[in-house]
Amino acid sequence: MPVYRTPNPQHRPPAAAAPGAPARPARDVDVISHSLDQTRRIGQRLAALLEPGDLILLEGPFGAGKTTFTQGIARGLGVESEYITSPTFTLINEYAARLPLYHVDLYRLQTAQEAGDLGLLDYVTGDGVTVIEWPERAAGLLPAAHLTIYLSDIAETKRALRFHAAGARYTDLLERFKSQAFAPGAVPDPGAPPARGTGGAG
Repeated sequence: MPVYRTPNPQHRPPAAAAPGAPARPARDVDVISHSLDQTRRIGQRLAALLEPGDLILLEGPFGAGKTTFTQGIARGLGVESEYITSPTFTLINEYAARLPLYHVDLYRLQTAQEAGDLGLLDYVTGDGVTVIEWPERAAGLLPAAHLTIYLSDIAETKRALRFHAAGARYTDLLERFKSQAFAPGAVPDPGAPPARGTGGAG
């Protein structure tokens, strides 16, 4: 099985396509969220495009908004519970929705072997949507195809989100997300900035 490798979120954008060449699909999209609610809405818009078996990896320091973003995904999938919290001690929370949502937090694990013993691949290869916080704890175990979202603090509630697609399914997902989620009114927050995409196969 191909394995997950953490791409460098600071990598240089590839050179622009030659004049007249067809536009290359974006594999990176950068978004600025100005509030916790907007971070949730961005997650909610992504959820509308998710399909069975999709794998979403969330990276960033404590307090960057990983669980807040997951709350938005849960809302977008139709999870009825309003109490979506990080499963730091339970490791995996399961929610019934349009698609089953598996919310995984690997922070307390030390090795990929521990993640394997947890049965992580059973969730990842299942019929739901798997969202993993601290996925680097399972490096070498997760499939190479996935969508990674890097979250970082800018201010107290302002966050930078970089979406990185690995694999054809997630490149297509990111293209659809970029075109649909940030259409006028899609994320109804005053002053919400447009997404910026970086094309190419870097």
